[in-house]
Amino acid sequence: MLNALLQFSLFIAVLLLLAWPLGQWLAVQMQRPASDAGWLNKKLAFNVSMSWKQYAAAILGFNLIGLTFLFILQLVQAGLPLNPHHNPAPTWHSAFNTAASFVTNTNWQGYAGETGVSYITQMVGLGVQNFLSAATGIAVAFALIRGLTNTTTQSLGNAWQDIWRATVYLLLPLSVILAAIFIQQGVIQNLADYTVVHTLQGATQTIPQGPVASQEAIKVLGTNGGGFFNANSAHPFENPTPLTNFLQMLAIFLIPAALCSSLGKISGNWRHGAVLLTVMSVLFLLAFLPIAHSELIGNPWLQQQLGAQGGLADAANYEGKESRFGIVGSALFIAVTTSASCGAVNAMHDSLTPIGGMVPTLLMQLGEVVFGGVGSGLYGMLLYALLAVFVAGLMIGRTPEYLGKKIEPFDMKMTVIGLLVTPLLVLLGTAIAVSFPESRASVANPSAHGFSEILYAFSSAANNNGSAFAGLSANTPFYNVALGLVMLLGRFGVILPVLALAGSLGAKPRLPATPGTLPTQGPLFVGLLIGTVLMVGALTFIPALALGPVIEQLWMQGAAVTP
Repeated sequence: MLNALLQFSLFIAVLLLLAWPLGQWLAVQMQRPASDAGWLNKKLAFNVSMSWKQYAAAILGFNLIGLTFLFILQLVQAGLPLNPHHNPAPTWHSAFNTAASFVTNTNWQGYAGETGVSYITQMVGLGVQNFLSAATGIAVAFALIRGLTNTTTQSLGNAWQDIWRATVYLLLPLSVILAAIFIQQGVIQNLADYTVVHTLQGATQTIPQGPVASQEAIKVLGTNGGGFFNANSAHPFENPTPLTNFLQMLAIFLIPAALCSSLGKISGNWRHGAVLLTVMSVLFLLAFLPIAHSELIGNPWLQQQLGAQGGLADAANYEGKESRFGIVGSALFIAVTTSASCGAVNAMHDSLTPIGGMVPTLLMQLGEVVFGGVGSGLYGMLLYALLAVFVAGLMIGRTPEYLGKKIEPFDMKMTVIGLLVTPLLVLLGTAIAVSFPESRASVANPSAHGFSEILYAFSSAANNNGSAFAGLSANTPFYNVALGLVMLLGRFGVILPVLALAGSLGAKPRLPATPGTLPTQGPLFVGLLIGTVLMVGALTFIPALALGPVIEQLWMQGAAVTP
């Protein structure tokens, strides 16, 4: 475990060292006056202030266009250029699932990247949505920040301008830099046809090619996660070295962490931004340690058998992991990708121990707030923060305030709706899926593990993560349509109440702090917020988790002690 703690400490130290100044710079860029928009932006109405309803309409309309375009592009890709391997068009339900997945920043993949999409679909369709879905999350986060910090104005800024600035000023430059580093490390970047080679055994093997490095950079920076190859970040063409593995993890958390710094700067309360970063870091550590510990211990039954035979008692769970990353490097990546709304994987989650698989599932079920996705992580954590101060206010008989804004009934209604949308989708979707023989037929493993596969899939879709537990044949009409709808509702069912909340808070004056104001920049609030996240988020799913990974763990322990 010493190795695990050292890797964790190095990762967090580098992350905070880069994220804090990036957040300060981003706050300045995103808060520039509308008059700085330039003549083209003015022609495009980028300088027009929007109410929350106008902002929401712009976000929904923009993403509906992207959904439609990506859906059609997949259906006609067989007749378009830049398709050297002649990949056919997918079925309509697969195309719908993929379009919903990439537009919502989920990047769930029911297809194999090498055979499912062409180069032009990867670049013009999936790659573009990787940028725009990430920019949408950042824009909504800044809309909520403005609602918390503005004084008596219902303007949340301009959605078009926010998406433009997030894309051009932040995501594009960082992607170019990261892609160049990836290419230097061995990630491929070309438009060549697939290479056919003959192995030493005399067999024929087809080696896929493609513009991987450019896709890989925005895949991690935008917490998208969709792999160019079916093996995702376990594939040596996507993630060839321990350095690229470290940089991918760093890129996944970089912008979500930076947005906490942006909140601190814009609100004038840098300590509160630091508090949110502290809460996220503590929760992340509490998640990483059980995964690493469980995988390093492995199967106690196997350890018992090895000990009885006089052999080495190393029963660590190496299954499904790449030797170039090791158990700790894989465990850290698993914790990162399921803490953030990023579906990238460098190991097979289906091969994890029961506890090792339960923690990533729970991380997604918390609402992707432990750093979370770009934008979505911050506004999700702010919903929990509002709930925490509201509960604390009730306990002392005082009207709650947060960053100088009074929290009233409408605000709490929007907060609760935003927090309950994804649990409802996860539990309802799982219940429906296990109720019908057709959907149960897609499960490769019976009993509790099969239930875990279904629960993980809906947890991943509703919270816009996109990683898969594997073992579930999800490219069927039922799962493509059901998971696609869950992705859309999980994304925009949270965005709409968040924007309504931002509009309500923005219209209120900022109140000065009084002796009765709950301080939100100290250890007390850190503990209160962590407790709120765990009690509200985790307790919701304990019964469901008990039917899957908890039972598996008890069975495994029982097998180890049975003579």
